[in-house]
Amino acid sequence: MTDEKLKNALYDCATGLSSEETVKEYALEDGEMKLVKMKVTKREIPPDIKAVKMILEEDLQELSTEELEKEKENLINMLKEMQSE
Repeated sequence: MTDEKLKNALYDCATGLSSEETVKEYALEDGEMKLVKMKVTKREIPPDIKAVKMILEEDLQELSTEELEKEKENLINMLKEMQSE
């Protein structure tokens, strides 16, 4: 897996994502395998705070105290918006 793919996966975990799983059941009918049942399950995976922390630690290492405070306020606002959805 490339660094870019890892970063994208980490970002997906940090922001939350949707997951869809499809389960198909086949049966032998008239000598052929035929689809007899299909179940699609969708679920929302909430944001992972550990992933957020990892991203922030990497991105915030070079910021000043003022910039860190601004970023903190932005994150708090984002979390409040996500909770109200």
